[in-house]
Amino acid sequence: MEVRIEPSWKEALKEEFGKEYFSKLTEFVKEEYKSNVVYPLAANIFHAFELTPFNKVKVVILGQDPYHGPDQAMGLSFSVAEGIAFPPSLRNLYKELESDIGKPAPRTGDLTHWAAQGVLLLNSTLTVRAHSAGSHQGKGWELFTDAAISLLSQKKENLVFILWGNYAKAKGMHIDRSKHLVLESAHPSPFSASRGFFGSKPFSKTNEYLIAHGKEPIEWV
Repeated sequence: MEVRIEPSWKEALKEEFGKEYFSKLTEFVKEEYKSNVVYPLAANIFHAFELTPFNKVKVVILGQDPYHGPDQAMGLSFSVAEGIAFPPSLRNLYKELESDIGKPAPRTGDLTHWAAQGVLLLNSTLTVRAHSAGSHQGKGWELFTDAAISLLSQKKENLVFILWGNYAKAKGMHIDRSKHLVLESAHPSPFSASRGFFGSKPFSKTNEYLIAHGKEPIEWV
């Protein structure tokens, strides 16, 4: 099956594209875009992969679904385009960022500058029906993103995987913790941020690990 995705990821994931689940997923997603309002725009489904090629990945921040409100989802977990109001989870993410590194958070919710530095902003499910959280779960996206995480774990060393919330933590089973750093905490959602997300210091811990392993730290702001 021909899939338009960044070349290094296309090579890494080529076996997935030929599997039955991916064929069924493709048909489901095509039909959803024809029949419903679906986010993100079809051109941005694989945006995270486009901005952060396989050989450039240093950090993975794993989300759940894309945002399901108008104009929010842009194919990068937790990110919204310039000029879009910050969703609650992103506001809390920025609160922790400021507390952690002692600098004001960016004024934009567009996290493209993280992706350009090697932060793969990956959602577990890459599409969602408008105003219907979780509507594209269980259709095959989870198998696809499991494969991406497994390949990163197998083929690379000294990555940082940031898993916020139980849904993301479940992906941890695909990560070799003997050669990667896994940072887990509660999700930045207002429903859970006070139960372990605030004060978890993921941004400074990530950079400490990268520096210790001879990699450039992420400029978060």
